[in-house]
Amino acid sequence: MTTASPPRGRVGLLTHVGALAQLAAIGVAGSVVFTILATLLAAGLGLLLVLGIGFLFLVAFLYLLWGTAWVEYERVEGLYGYGLPALTLRRSGVPGFKGWLRTLWRQFTDGPMWRGVASAAIATVIGMLVLPLLGGLVVSIGLLFAPLRAGDTVRIPGIGIDMPAGGGVAAGIIGILVCAAVLIGFVLLHAVLTRAILVPSREAQLAEQARTAGAQRAGAVRASEVERTRIERDLHDGVQPRLVSVGMTLGLAQQKIDSDPAAAKALLDEAHTSTKAAITELRQLARGIHASVLDDRGLDAALSALAARSHVPVQLDVRLDGRCSATAEAAVYFAIAESLTNAAKHSRATACRVVVRRRDDGTLWARVEDNGVGGARVLPGGGLDGITNRVLAAGGTTRLDSPAGGPTSLEVSVPCAS
Repeated sequence: MTTASPPRGRVGLLTHVGALAQLAAIGVAGSVVFTILATLLAAGLGLLLVLGIGFLFLVAFLYLLWGTAWVEYERVEGLYGYGLPALTLRRSGVPGFKGWLRTLWRQFTDGPMWRGVASAAIATVIGMLVLPLLGGLVVSIGLLFAPLRAGDTVRIPGIGIDMPAGGGVAAGIIGILVCAAVLIGFVLLHAVLTRAILVPSREAQLAEQARTAGAQRAGAVRASEVERTRIERDLHDGVQPRLVSVGMTLGLAQQKIDSDPAAAKALLDEAHTSTKAAITELRQLARGIHASVLDDRGLDAALSALAARSHVPVQLDVRLDGRCSATAEAAVYFAIAESLTNAAKHSRATACRVVVRRRDDGTLWARVEDNGVGGARVLPGGGLDGITNRVLAAGGTTRLDSPAGGPTSLEVSVPCAS
C-alpha cells in the first residue's frame, strides 16, 4: 500500500494577505462566538438540575462547537489548500433516544472537532492581536504624510505626543517596519499552527488508512458471509423443494405412463409448470447475485428495470453524468434492491421514492424512502446487515432512519472510484 506525504498547501503573497484579512475578521467574530459558547456552557451546567433545562443548553453548546470547527476546517482548507477532509457529524447508527444520546457522546469525544475548535481559538487570539497592529500600521502610514497637512510639529495619534515633523516621519517609518514585521510573524505563526493542529501527520495517515482497510476487509468478509447464507437459504427453501417435487412428479408419471396415460400427461404438465417456476426462481436468485444489465447499460437502466419489477410503486429520480466503478454501482444497486424488497415484504408501504446523484466530491449517493410503518433494524445476518457491510467494503457509509410509524429512509454514499 502506497501513501502520499501530507500536502504542502498553498503559499504566496495573496495567501498571506488573505490570512491577514481573515485573522482580522476572526479577531472580532471569534470573540463573539467563544463568548456565546462560554455562556451556553455556564447556563447548561448551572441549570442542569432545573428540570433538565440545562441539558438543552449543553446540546446547543455541543452543536455550536461542531459548527465552529466545521467553519474553521473550511476556512483553512480554502486558504491553504492542505487537502483536509470535510468535518462531518458523528452518528452512532442506533435509532431512538438512546441512539441519539450515543450520537451526542460520540460527537463530544470527536478528536477532529476539538482540533478544529482549538485552531479557531488560536486564530481568534492571534486575530485580536492583529487588530491593534493593523491600526498601528495605518497610523504609521498617516505619519508619513503628516508634514503635508501640519506645521512644524505633528501629534502622534493614540499617544498624544508632539514632535517635529521630521521626527513624525521617522516614527512613521519605524512604526511601519515594526507593525509589518510583527504582522508577518503572526501570519506565518498562524500557518504553522493550523498545519500542526489540523493536518494529520504521516503516522496518523498510515494508521487511518490501516484502520479503514481493516474495516473494509471485515465488511467484505461479513458481506460475503451474509450473501452466502442468503443464497443457501433461498436454494434450500425455494428452488430445492421445487426441484425435488419435479423429480417426484416425473417418477409418478413414469409409473403411470403405461397404465394411465391421461394421468401421466397431467403429471407431466404439472412437472413442466413446476420446472418453469424453478427456472424463474433461479433467474431471480442469479439476478440477486449479479445484475448483468448493470454492467451492460449502467446504474440508471438497472434501477429502471428494478423499479419495474417492484411490487410497490417506485418514483425513480436518477441523475448521473457518467459511470462510476463497478464496485460502487453494484453496492448502490443492491442496497436499493434490498430496500425495495424490505418495503414490499415488511413495511406495508404503498409508495417508494429512489433518488440517486453523483455529487461534486466524487461520491455516488442514493436515498430510498418508503411510506411504510417503519421500525426497520439492522439485524445480524439480515438484509440490511448485508447492505451495510457491502457498502462498507466499497469504502462507503450507510444511514438508516426508521422510526416507529414510519417513514423509513436509507441513505448510501460510496466513493465513485472505489
